[in-house]
Amino acid sequence: MTASDWKKILKQIEKKPEKVQRFLKHNKPKERKIGIAAKKCERCGRFGAHISSYGLNLCRQCFREVAKELGFKKYS
Repeated sequence: MTASDWKKILKQIEKKPEKVQRFLKHNKPKERKIGIAAKKCERCGRFGAHISSYGLNLCRQCFREVAKELGFKKYS
């Protein structure tokens, strides 16, 4: 079950509190402190390839799209 799947299922059973408690006990992923799933991109929500330098908190794809606006230059 991926990180987004359990939230979709939770919305389907939100009217039944007993089922919600049992579902969360057994299916909710634990909070991550390190690793790929620890941080999400603030712009698109992806988990991998996270750039947190300078407080950006963007994935690499979003960074490429917004880099010029942020003032970064490409040197080659």
